[in-house]
Amino acid sequence: MQILEVLRRPIISEKSTALQQADKYTFEVSQNATKHQIKQAVEVAFKVKVERVNVMTVAPKWRGPGRRRGQTSSWKKAIITLKPGQKIEFFEGL
Repeated sequence: MQILEVLRRPIISEKSTALQQADKYTFEVSQNATKHQIKQAVEVAFKVKVERVNVMTVAPKWRGPGRRRGQTSSWKKAIITLKPGQKIEFFEGL
């Protein structure tokens, strides 16, 4: 897997925006990415130093009424903690 294929998209929500005050950023990542691969991808893509990576798999949810009911796909979320004084410029305008 290529380093930059690990990161899928940034997660922009109220909770993730509040975490930015503590230098924590949230991304959706590839299902088979490891913590080490995620750390390398963030450091290469944004040129910052990563202190810690927390990873969780988000369970699927049931959606839709009646017979058309189905499940969403499960996905993997990573919360990246940067070293003090580091910022990701991509998130600054939000």
